[in-house]
Amino acid sequence: MSGAVLILGGRSEIGVAVAERLVRDSNGTVILAARRSGDLDAEEAAVRKAGATEVVRAEFDAAQLDTHEELLRELLRRHGPIGTAVISFGILGDQQRAEADAAHAVDVVHIDYVAHVNVLTHLANLLREQGSGRIAVFSSVAGARVRRANYVYGSAKAGLDGFASGLADALVGSGVSLSIIRPGFVIGRMTKGMSPAPWSSTPDQVADAAVAAVRKGRRVVWVPGILRWVFAVMRLVPQPIWRRMPR
Repeated sequence: MSGAVLILGGRSEIGVAVAERLVRDSNGTVILAARRSGDLDAEEAAVRKAGATEVVRAEFDAAQLDTHEELLRELLRRHGPIGTAVISFGILGDQQRAEADAAHAVDVVHIDYVAHVNVLTHLANLLREQGSGRIAVFSSVAGARVRRANYVYGSAKAGLDGFASGLADALVGSGVSLSIIRPGFVIGRMTKGMSPAPWSSTPDQVADAAVAAVRKGRRVVWVPGILRWVFAVMRLVPQPIWRRMPR
């Protein structure tokens, strides 16, 4: 599918890795949308090395909901059509802080759920008007069954997963597809200093799975794939045991 690759969360390790793989499917244009877009030299260099002939930097603040639609329309007008849009922004937050600080808990949910709902709704409407396009959105196994150890982040991802699943159904027949990526623990900048969980993956492994899903039009992909079966069993674990599960 020809068209620009749009990365909403252009500083994300996974988002950039996806762009590096998708640029050969596109018209050579990659749009990196992030806060402090002037500081994306390394990210621009990476996608240019992968084959991008044009790299556009766009100022994007996920927290500012009232700016999303105007930004997307302007990007589509100047650099469209959009072939693939990747939603890769988000924050992990601090669970311990969030339990005592309601404002921090709301910040996590605002970015990881509310902002996603807003931008996905505008994006889906624009791609419907365009008549084509692919969307990749990153959920998490943390939302498959929310754990006490990270329930603020997990609840936001659970909400996002449900919203994206419904939106994927709503897009059927429109020419637009949506793929939901559910990675486990990702060893990268966002989780630096944390002990890796079982069946961890790297940003490159997540990107490989995400790109394969987008190209094939797959609805949901777990990374790594074994987590689909692990969580099928996890849903049967009694709550008193589940309550003590680590992050």
